[in-house]
Amino acid sequence: MLNIQTFDAKSGGNVLYKALAHPVAAERAAELFALLRGFGPIAVFDPDNIASALFAMHPYAPEIGAVFVQNVAEIGAIRSGIAARPLTELCDATQSAILIACFDSARIRARLTHFMPKSMQIFDLDSLRLPGEMLSVPGRYLDRLNFATNYAFFRDQDGLSTRLVTANYWAGYGARQVRLWLRLFDDKGAVLAEWEQPMPEGPGGLVIDSASVRARFGLPEFTGQLFIHAIGAAGHDVVKYALDTYAQGNGASLSCTHDANAWPSERYAGMPAPAPDEKVILWLQNSHAAAIPAGSIALDQMGAEAPVALNVEIPAYATLALDVATLLPDVRWPAQIELRAGRHIVRPRYEVTKNGRTRIAHLNVERAELPADPGIKTLPPQMGRGYVLPFPLLTGSRFRSIVLPTPMAHGQQNLPLRLEVFDQDGVKRGERFLGNLPRDHLCAVDLAEFGVEQGHGELVYDFRDGGDADGWLHALVRYEDLQSGHAAESSFGGHIYNTLMTYRDEPQSYAGPPPGLTTRLFLKLGDDRRRSFTCLIYPASGPWAAYSTTVLHLVNKDGVEIAQRDVKIACSGSAVLFPDEVFGPELIADAGIGGYVLIRDVTCRLFGYHGLADDKGGFSLDHMFGF
Repeated sequence: MLNIQTFDAKSGGNVLYKALAHPVAAERAAELFALLRGFGPIAVFDPDNIASALFAMHPYAPEIGAVFVQNVAEIGAIRSGIAARPLTELCDATQSAILIACFDSARIRARLTHFMPKSMQIFDLDSLRLPGEMLSVPGRYLDRLNFATNYAFFRDQDGLSTRLVTANYWAGYGARQVRLWLRLFDDKGAVLAEWEQPMPEGPGGLVIDSASVRARFGLPEFTGQLFIHAIGAAGHDVVKYALDTYAQGNGASLSCTHDANAWPSERYAGMPAPAPDEKVILWLQNSHAAAIPAGSIALDQMGAEAPVALNVEIPAYATLALDVATLLPDVRWPAQIELRAGRHIVRPRYEVTKNGRTRIAHLNVERAELPADPGIKTLPPQMGRGYVLPFPLLTGSRFRSIVLPTPMAHGQQNLPLRLEVFDQDGVKRGERFLGNLPRDHLCAVDLAEFGVEQGHGELVYDFRDGGDADGWLHALVRYEDLQSGHAAESSFGGHIYNTLMTYRDEPQSYAGPPPGLTTRLFLKLGDDRRRSFTCLIYPASGPWAAYSTTVLHLVNKDGVEIAQRDVKIACSGSAVLFPDEVFGPELIADAGIGGYVLIRDVTCRLFGYHGLADDKGGFSLDHMFGF
C-alpha cells in the first residue's frame, strides 16, 4: 500500500498530496531525483512527514543515507525505511547532499546553514513547483485552489465515446478567466495530448467530447484517463463533472457516471458481481508516476476476507481492463466485490456487458477510519427517522428497480435496515424490514413487490434485531428496461434530511455549518439524439414543508439565464422531469451545447439523479452534483 495521506473527513483533501501527485510535479521530481542520485546516499530533512509519500509516488528515488526530524517525539520513527535522527546530529552527517522535503524552504535553509557540514549541498521541493501561470493563488503555493484537479475515465474506442460535461461554477465565487489544463493518457500511460480549454466567462457550461478530441489531435482509438486542472479557480477546489459513455452512430449503449473522488483510497466498494449472462470489467487506472507493483491490487467477495491479488504490474498513469471473473470466477450477483486498491487509484469505474449493451458506473470510497456510532441508536425524537438513503423508483410498467445495500466501511459487519416506499405524492405505500444484514449478505430487493408505478424508496436504520450504524449508509440501485433490455445503476450514500436540529455534520451542508436546507443541483442538457431528464426526490427525516418551492433555471452555454420554471414536489414525494418538456424545444435549442438547468430550492434540500434517454431504449442514471 502506498504510504500516503490523501483525504480525511475532518480536513478534506490533503493539498500536499495533490501538489506531489500532479503530473507536472511528477516530471520535475524525475529531474530532481536524477540529479540527487549523482550524490550517492543523501540526507533528508522531513519537517512535514511527506518524504515517504514523495518517494512512494515517484520512481527512481535516490538512495537515502539518513533522515532527520525536528520533533523529539519522532526520533527513532521509521521514515523512508530508516530510523529518524534528531536534527541536532545533522552536523555529523556524512552525506554530501540533503533534501529538505518541503516547499518554500528559505527560512529552513537559513536555520540549518550553521548546523550542517559546509560542503553539503541543499535541495528542496521548490523545483517541483508548477509554473506560475498554472496557479490560481500565485502568492501561496500550497493553497487548495492551486490544485483544483481531478481525473476522468476517457475513451474513444470500439464504437464507444465519452463526453465530460461541467460548468464554470467558480464564476459564482468571483473567478474570472478560468481555464482547464488537460492532459490525456492512453492505456499504456503515454501522453496522447495536452491542451488548455477556456471556460465561459460566466457560469456557463462546458462539454469535452472524446470524439472531438480525437479528431482535433488526429489520435488513434484510445482508452485512458483525462487529467483536469482548473486554473483561476475560486471558492471550490474539486473539479466536478458528469461523464456520459455513449455508442457512436446512435448504437445501443448509453450510461453516465458521477465525477471521480480526487483522492486515492485504500479500498472501494459498491461493485456488483456479474450475473450469469454478464461480464463485469473493472477499469484500473494508475493515478501516479510510479508503477503499481504486481500483487498490490486485489479483489475480494464482500465479507469473505479472502482477497485474490492481481499479479500484473500497472505502469504509471496506465489503464488496465480487468475481467473480475479472472480473479473471482465463482462470485455471482447479488454478491458484491470489494476492491483492495492500496491508494494507487482514484475512484475506479466498472463496466457491465450484457446482450451487446454496456453500462458503466463507479465504485465508492470505503472508509477506513469510521467506527460504529452508538449515538445513532439513541437519536432523540427531534431527529425523526435520522439517516435516509433515497433513490428513484422508475415507472413500474416499464422498468424493474432493484436495491442492494452495500457496506462502505472496513468495520461495517452488519447493516440493520428497513426499506420504505413512497409514491410521487409523498404517500408511504409500504415498508419492509430487511433485517440485520451481515457484511456478506445477498439481499437485493425488487421494488415491484410494492406495486408503486412511480415514486421512490428510502433505506433507513432499524435496530429491532440489533446491529450497529456509523452514518455511512450506502446502496447500489439497478434499473432494467423491460422492453429494450438496457440497464443502468448508481451507488450513493445517505444523510439526514430537512430537520432544524443537527447531529454531528448532518443535515450536511456544502457551504457553512449544518443544517444544509437548500438545493443547488446541476442538470446537463441532451443533444439531437438523447433527451436529458432528472429524478428529484424530497426526502425528510422529520416533518417539513408540505411542498418544495423548487425553481428550474435554464442557463445557456455562456452562463446567461434565459428562462425559469417553478416546480412543487410533495414532502416525501418525487418528480421526473424532462427539460425539453418543461421549457419547450425552442428554449432548449437556444441554450445550446453546454447549456444546463440549475435546480434551486432555498426551502429544503432535494436529492437528485440525472440521466439521458435515447430512441434505442438506452438510458443512463446517476446521482447529481451540486455547487
